[in-house]
Amino acid sequence: MNKDSLERRIEEAIDRSSAGGCPPRLAEALEYAVFPGGGRVRPLLTLACAEACGASDLSVAEGAATAIELIHCASLVHDDMPCFDDAQIRRGKPALFRAFGEPMALLVGDALITLAFEEVALTAIAGAERAAQLTRIVARGLGTAHGIIGGQAWELEDKIDLVRYHRAKTASLFEAACAAGAVAAGVDGEPWRQVGRLLGEAYQLADDLADATGDAASLGKPTGQDSNNNTPSAVKSLGLLTTVERLESRLAAAKRAIPDCQGRDGLAALIDSVGHRLCPPDLKQRIEQAAVAGAAA
Repeated sequence: MNKDSLERRIEEAIDRSSAGGCPPRLAEALEYAVFPGGGRVRPLLTLACAEACGASDLSVAEGAATAIELIHCASLVHDDMPCFDDAQIRRGKPALFRAFGEPMALLVGDALITLAFEEVALTAIAGAERAAQLTRIVARGLGTAHGIIGGQAWELEDKIDLVRYHRAKTASLFEAACAAGAVAAGVDGEPWRQVGRLLGEAYQLADDLADATGDAASLGKPTGQDSNNNTPSAVKSLGLLTTVERLESRLAAAKRAIPDCQGRDGLAALIDSVGHRLCPPDLKQRIEQAAVAGAAA
């Protein structure tokens, strides 16, 4: 799993989209939206799943991983806009709509989604059937019923099912990442969806906790957004300690859900590493101490 190689693939995609007469400010805004990247968690998960399934050539997996990351970046651009979260910072710098304006932010999100499907189309060199499978996986992760567009739309409903909301808004792209990695390796992707769904739910739970207890400086984005925007949150529904317990259970379940494959142990170790970052061993203790201190104040 080579993060540098993945980063080069993402850079090539952005360079290609910005060439050949692309309006200069749009080209600048596209680069601003994608670089510097965050943890690249979703595309790296695609590569990790492909490797676990025995892929020796990761070129197809890198194409799918790049598509997943471009869609993720598009979702952040749109999510930050005033019509949704009105978030002022992202990845430690002004949100794209702050830097380039709302009309450009809308276009950049659309352009990144379009570019993602171009990346998937380029995987057809490995076979039309595999490219068609990857197209469907990416489209489902993006779509209205099970994907991030539907997840965003749940915020506009009067009554929101928290589990369905979290699965669509966050877990759907993790599902796509895992399934795409398996398909890129020539393996059935469906059994891998469960791993992605559980990891995605864990990430959303961790995000809800960070929004409630973290600080903007260390996270590189605003905190308190769920409260300010009246957005559904596990912390608001379950409380801090129960949210931590659910996070721990999702991480453990994700490890158990890994299908039999030659790289199972390595992928389980990666989930352990991710889990340690999302849910440090002392997290529950710190929350309990903060609760006691608050009660005594």
